[in-house]
Amino acid sequence: MPDYNFLRSKIDFIKYPIVTEKSASLFDSNKYTFLVDKRLNKSEIQLLIEFLFNVKITKVNTLLTAKKQKRLGKYIGYSTIYKKAIVKLAPNNTINLFRDV
Repeated sequence: MPDYNFLRSKIDFIKYPIVTEKSASLFDSNKYTFLVDKRLNKSEIQLLIEFLFNVKITKVNTLLTAKKQKRLGKYIGYSTIYKKAIVKLAPNNTINLFRDV
């Protein structure tokens, strides 16, 4: 049984789902992509998404985006590093990202 106080304290670490052409093509294979906080590990991501969307997850893959050099005039900086999580849901589970209004 998961600790619900722990889940509620970390719920803001799941930032938002990523819906691009590439990530939307994964919907058919029951995979969804989320932008998450860098401090989360795979087991915490799995618990949080199962808690938020009431689904069963079979696999979690994570990746850190590479930082890229950005330039604004003479100033040089770097883009932010994000962590993406690609979750594979169990059969007959879906996440409805687009609500019908």
